[in-house]
Amino acid sequence: MNLSLYLLTVLIWGTTWIAIKLQMGEVAVAASIAYRFALASAVLFAMLWFSGRLQPLDRRGQGICLVQGLCLFCLNFLCFYTASQWIPSGLIAVIFSTATLWNAINARLFFKQRIAANVLLGGGLGLAGLGLLFWPELAGHEASRESLLGIGLALCGTLCFSAGNMLSSLQQKAGLKPLTTNAWGMLYGALMLVGICLVSGTPFAFEWNARYVGSLLYLAIPGSVIGFTAYLTLVGRMGPERAAYCTVLFPVVALNISVFAEGYQWTAPALLGLALVMAGNVLVFRKPRVLPVPAALAIPK
Repeated sequence: MNLSLYLLTVLIWGTTWIAIKLQMGEVAVAASIAYRFALASAVLFAMLWFSGRLQPLDRRGQGICLVQGLCLFCLNFLCFYTASQWIPSGLIAVIFSTATLWNAINARLFFKQRIAANVLLGGGLGLAGLGLLFWPELAGHEASRESLLGIGLALCGTLCFSAGNMLSSLQQKAGLKPLTTNAWGMLYGALMLVGICLVSGTPFAFEWNARYVGSLLYLAIPGSVIGFTAYLTLVGRMGPERAAYCTVLFPVVALNISVFAEGYQWTAPALLGLALVMAGNVLVFRKPRVLPVPAALAIPK
């Protein structure tokens, strides 16, 4: 089950960049994100209501969903979309991949979980691998005030993503399923985005064409309903630090698709980077070896 959820998350979120690219046009970014999560929330609520699986939430549960909606379904996306105006997508991918390390640190701070050495080493290898994969893009980018602002926003978005992971883990420890908490979190995130649009005077335009509607449906249902549910279920089953290694593999899937869609060509440094990413993946999911207890120290039964 863990492997199926992991592969599903990587494949879905590794392809959402195509739909996000198709979303760019007359509709403002904040409005598009609001449409995405409003639709995803409506689908989740309808599915849970008709199947009788909508769990009741007390005031504490609703409060956590509210903050999760702010972090995971609002600020996270606004930070990354805004950062993409000033820094290349490769740099954003590298910064986002640090989620594995941030999740490990946050799990230690908030849940007292031991930081496994293989997770830190695997995350570091994955980060180095992505650096090699996107090296031409990174090396050709000039530093500027806007670049620093973009890096700061990308890091802020990653921290918001990590905070959302911790909140989902907390909800699951209380017996709440990601389907229910995501439905509420996406609703709150969509409402906050609508509020931001109203305050900033952002118009609620909409493009009634196959390109925009099709990409919106893909982002809302596979990208949000299925993707976030699968990923946050992994957070509860495997721990946030291991689940977050998905963020390292998303760009790998995207680059492989780009080979056919945009003519991307693999180079020797990129292939080395791919090897490092795969090695990091093996390390992150390697189970720690349990050493046998010496006979002299064994407690007699």
